[in-house]
Amino acid sequence: MTDRPLFGEGAAFVIGGSGGVGQAICQALAEAGANVALTYRSNEEKARGVVRAIEGQGRRAAALALDLTDRAGTAAAVARVASEFEGIHSLVLATGADISMSYTAEIDPDEWDRTIAGDLTGSFNVLRAAIPHLRAARGAVVAITSAGLVRHPPKDILSVVPKAGIEAMMRGIAREEGRWGVRANAIALGVIDTGLFHRLEQRLSPDFVEAMRRNTALRRFGTADEVADLAVFLASARSGFITGQSIALDGGYSV
Repeated sequence: MTDRPLFGEGAAFVIGGSGGVGQAICQALAEAGANVALTYRSNEEKARGVVRAIEGQGRRAAALALDLTDRAGTAAAVARVASEFEGIHSLVLATGADISMSYTAEIDPDEWDRTIAGDLTGSFNVLRAAIPHLRAARGAVVAITSAGLVRHPPKDILSVVPKAGIEAMMRGIAREEGRWGVRANAIALGVIDTGLFHRLEQRLSPDFVEAMRRNTALRRFGTADEVADLAVFLASARSGFITGQSIALDGGYSV
């Protein structure tokens, strides 16, 4: 192995860094030597806790309140991070919407519009603003998506559809921005035992949750730390020849 740095100049920017998976990614990036900026929608207390944990590791950190549907505000947030940290070398899209578990025929059109705007269009807003900085750093994008794109669970279309669009953006960025040294990959998650799943679990029967576990080849759910380990690898120079890929981290759910 060489002593090459894992990251370029600047910071890793984690969108959704106050969530269960996002927190783990932020802390793992800091452990790997990265300064970290993160966003949160409403949970300032958790975001500040993540900042303190990162600073406790001797790295710089910042937390920004951000509504991804605000295009101008999103562009301003990206510019602020790039200025304060003198660049952005990694962008991690780790947002996840709280959705109703509904069949397609029963989805409220207003909820559909909100979900697409916040998850898919919101990801576009931050990507578009960040690309010039990623070019300068020859950096990487890592998007958290869903194993449901391969094996679609019922009543999950509000989660799967925006993530399908985000995966398409990853492939597009990989193709278009590779000439600038920018890489883009996705991590397609199965059930991860943290954050969003804990909130959804309250609406599900114990039998349904157990069936989800049995449908996973390893007969268990994943952990946030397992997601974070892969996210750091894909954001770092150790994955320098990997781009345009979607890697399933689902315990064999999609097999």
